[in-house]
Amino acid sequence: MTTDTTAPDVPSVSGTPSATRPAGSRTTSTACRGRLRRLTGGLGTVLLCLGTLLFVLPFLFTVATSLRTAADVARSPLGIPHSLTLKNFSDAFSQIHYGPSTLNTLLITGFSCVAVTVIGSLAAYPLARITQHWSTAVYRLFILGTSIPVFVVVAPLYLLMRDLNLLDSYAGVVLIYTALNLPVAVFFYTSFIRAIPADLEEAAALDGCGAFRTFFTIILPLLRPVTSTLLTFISLQIWNDLLVPLVFLQDPGKRTVMVNAYSFIDPHTVQPTTLFPAALLGVLPLLLIFVFFQRQVVAGMSAGAVKS
Repeated sequence: MTTDTTAPDVPSVSGTPSATRPAGSRTTSTACRGRLRRLTGGLGTVLLCLGTLLFVLPFLFTVATSLRTAADVARSPLGIPHSLTLKNFSDAFSQIHYGPSTLNTLLITGFSCVAVTVIGSLAAYPLARITQHWSTAVYRLFILGTSIPVFVVVAPLYLLMRDLNLLDSYAGVVLIYTALNLPVAVFFYTSFIRAIPADLEEAAALDGCGAFRTFFTIILPLLRPVTSTLLTFISLQIWNDLLVPLVFLQDPGKRTVMVNAYSFIDPHTVQPTTLFPAALLGVLPLLLIFVFFQRQVVAGMSAGAVKS
């Protein structure tokens, strides 16, 4: 009598679901995921294009309207231009005193940015390194300053500038912009300095460097990325601001380009062929600056984001 020694068939006990899943099911799942990714990518592209159009169309409309004649705009405000002219820009250039007003804006913006950068970085360094109750309280006061709107402090600032004989002067406007933007600068610099290892300062102290020398030789060069981001933000705020120069500069020869462009706004009627060219001329210098220095600005923002 012979005995069958062959082992019975034992079902697979593999613990992975893919071992028991049919090959056709895996292929279908992969194809579904591929179609989902393509659908998501296509939807993202459509949303990106729509968002770009929402930002670009108003600018294109402003440029097109600035190049049209008044009669053409009156006949069809939203229609296709039938005749183009540069006379609107030449008229706006002469009426807003473009050269002097642009120079005034550049001076105010430049000195304000330098003051905010120097004072903000010097104030943020001890606040980032000293871990005591008073330093935390001072830092929170600076953060509280970022939530105060400028409209609340216009009247006290006007009285203060009057008592200091700084009304209708560039120095008074620069001091106001420095005070208004200093809380933002302290917030930026303090957060960035806290991410810098303290070992660098300890090594500098062993080499005999004091606090000021350590700051200017070790810390300040490392603040270039966050400084680029901060200067971008502050420059936009100061250049486009209308309230401070309108209130604190009474001399027409000292006013900024945005204040002169604002003079084209009539409370009863608005003429797009004069207002739009003035607005475009007002933002043109700032736009050119960012076009020429876009690589440095983007590199600084990217480095700051990675560092923080």
